[in-house]
Amino acid sequence: MASRQGQAQGGQPGQIEITSLPVPQLQELKTQLDAELTHLSNSFTSLRTAQSKFRDCLTSIALGLSASTAQKPLLVPLTSSLYVPGRLTDHEHVLVDVGTGFFVEKDIPGARDFYERKVKDLGESLKDLESVVQGKAQNVRVVEEVIRLKVMNAQEGKGEGQGS
Repeated sequence: MASRQGQAQGGQPGQIEITSLPVPQLQELKTQLDAELTHLSNSFTSLRTAQSKFRDCLTSIALGLSASTAQKPLLVPLTSSLYVPGRLTDHEHVLVDVGTGFFVEKDIPGARDFYERKVKDLGESLKDLESVVQGKAQNVRVVEEVIRLKVMNAQEGKGEGQGS
């Protein structure tokens, strides 16, 4: 029925004029929008963190691989907090984590290209997600404003009713 009302009033299908909703429904809508905004913000943070890790990989490739480092001892990360001693056996090739626990051996230019593409792709996804987050935040502000106006109108109506 709500979608029919939106069509009858010249709106797009599935849209409702929020000024016609009562305050409790507006508060539920605001709660839902806040939850969506929180989820999208968390996703944005996760993407930004992943992009940062890929940039760190690019830095490691650029600064950490040379013939002189092949003979030096180093610490190999097994987890984020567990490192074991190791040595480079080949400074011309690296293992690249391509996701879900799979690693691919690549030469240095191939690994650099892989990580640069990942950083670029994540940058584009971050731009898209940022516009979605801004839209949701604007929707939250609009709903908050409508709630505020409805509450003020209700209080004015009570004040006039008591004054008569």
